[in-house]
Amino acid sequence: MPTHTLRLVTIILTACLATPALGSRARSVAPDGKEHRLATRAARQASNQEPWTPQSSGTDVSLRGLSTVDARVAWASGARGTVLRTLDGGATWQERPIAGAEGLDLRDIDAFDASLAYALSIGSGADSRIFKTIDGGATWETQFVNAEPQAFFDAMDFWDPRRGVAVSDSVDGRFIIVRTADGGDTWPPVPADGLPPALPGEGYFAASGSNVATWGSRHVWAATGAASQARVLRSTDGGDTWEVAVTPLPAGGSSGIFSIAFRDADHGVVVGGDYRREQEAIDNVALTRDGGRTWSLVAGAALSGFRSAVAYVPGAPTPSLFAVGPSGADYSRDDGHTWTPVPGPGFHAVGIVPGPPGNATGWAVGSSGRIGRLARVSQRAP
Repeated sequence: MPTHTLRLVTIILTACLATPALGSRARSVAPDGKEHRLATRAARQASNQEPWTPQSSGTDVSLRGLSTVDARVAWASGARGTVLRTLDGGATWQERPIAGAEGLDLRDIDAFDASLAYALSIGSGADSRIFKTIDGGATWETQFVNAEPQAFFDAMDFWDPRRGVAVSDSVDGRFIIVRTADGGDTWPPVPADGLPPALPGEGYFAASGSNVATWGSRHVWAATGAASQARVLRSTDGGDTWEVAVTPLPAGGSSGIFSIAFRDADHGVVVGGDYRREQEAIDNVALTRDGGRTWSLVAGAALSGFRSAVAYVPGAPTPSLFAVGPSGADYSRDDGHTWTPVPGPGFHAVGIVPGPPGNATGWAVGSSGRIGRLARVSQRAP
């Protein structure tokens, strides 16, 4: 990529993720304001520049699972049993195939380093499975095979390498949630008396593996759709007991919440919409300040389309977010209250990780094997 393009990408991402609030100063400015005018002009020029650097995945399958470990290590997963891993910041991606999984759709992956990762396949009955590798994908162990014919597992998340949770669409008015506390050796279900009843048809959209979120050592949330209401289940005791809250997002057979993220135990965001109407963004983002007990709608077309994944930007000076969907992406520098469209293609999933001190970086994955890398972002004005 030409040097001037890289600089413009850095400028727009700095504006997206790290520009100080109006009236503040990241560093001293000359009395005549020349430096400010130059930076403003450059940011305007950058507004039409794509922040994504395309990377070669070596595959043409749809990628919906993404786990970003650090600035060099990331994992991705998708259709036809595809698992990819990079160890060099995405310069190269290698396939890490799961033997016998060629017919499965791996829509979620959770990795902890270059060696340890879990992958989840979706589908009814035995097609819903969880696999684990401890040797960087050289070999995989099948840890969980769904035995409930009507269950359909959609996503999972982990507190740490040994403790995690996975969710299925509801069956006969009851939620199905399984947990592990032993590194995946066993996945017992949460007892029914610890769960609220499900609405008719209520479930989770298997769009990005990000409609389950954990925080700390005990908090977990799961975001639903496909029913008369879009709701968020929450637990503060590691999944022993759950409560549920209604969100203001519209819901139906193809609509509801598709992704949830929390930056601490109290502040979180949900995004979604209607996957059959990718260009529409009507009331499809909501925020919580009380750990998911109540949700406030960000009214109007806050996002620029249906969004299947959202992620916080670690280390940003103000709470910042990226949201992606098949039609494009948006960013927020004020904890999700306002959003700005990001130029470039659409993606299914996104992940942001800290880079060197004062920087953040990340990836997004999508259809036809698309992978985009977010340029390294300085928290200071360039």
